[in-house]
Amino acid sequence: MRSDERIVMVTGAARGIGKAIAVRFAAEGARVAVCDVNAELAEATAEEIRGTGRKAIAISLDVRDTGQVDAALQKVVSEFGRLDVLVNNAGITIAKPVVDFDDEEWDRTVEINLKGVFRCARAAARQMISQKGGKIINIASESGKTGKPFFAIYSATKFGVVGFTQALAQELAKFGINVNAVCPGIVHTDMWTELDETLARLQGLKPGESLEARKKNIPLGRLETPEDVAGVVAFLASDDAAYMTGQAVNVTGGREFH
Repeated sequence: MRSDERIVMVTGAARGIGKAIAVRFAAEGARVAVCDVNAELAEATAEEIRGTGRKAIAISLDVRDTGQVDAALQKVVSEFGRLDVLVNNAGITIAKPVVDFDDEEWDRTVEINLKGVFRCARAAARQMISQKGGKIINIASESGKTGKPFFAIYSATKFGVVGFTQALAQELAKFGINVNAVCPGIVHTDMWTELDETLARLQGLKPGESLEARKKNIPLGRLETPEDVAGVVAFLASDDAAYMTGQAVNVTGGREFH
């Protein structure tokens, strides 16, 4: 399918990695549904895309709510006629020692990072099965390959996303649906700026020192950009990746190898 014919739905698309993915698809000519719990920022991103002459709609979406997920999918199909690509990007990160986590923080992280992926993928799969084709791309993390200190709950959910991706890929292959995951490393976004302050405090460092230390462990020698992730997502959605499914692709600058 030509890139200018694709219908793409991106969750958590108002800023950061999600926004970069939405913008990348739009630049390739796709029609994009910008979905985010922050309706105002989602509309701003959609408006930015429309300003380039591309088609985009904004959808207020909390992936913790099954009704909202199903309604968002139906709005995409109603507006554009089908869904070719789902990018499950919505997620949160809480960094702290395991002993300091409470049940509510566990539940909230699982609801968004893992059950949110499930809800959106389920809705998309039902639509794509009827179409006999499509692409589902789940944003996992390097922490879904190797657990990291202070990220125990986040790691647990992202390991879950990788396992879910593998299982779903096998179930949906017979319908011509590819399911893959992308595992970013340290992406220089507002979220990581906030995380750096938390990690610095936990490690007895000054703000900026934790992030700088992690940067030194990146073989390619620089922090990752949202656009680095978007490029790999765009590849997985393309015909060039037609023979890839069930994979969890590292995009970490060399920090993760398996």
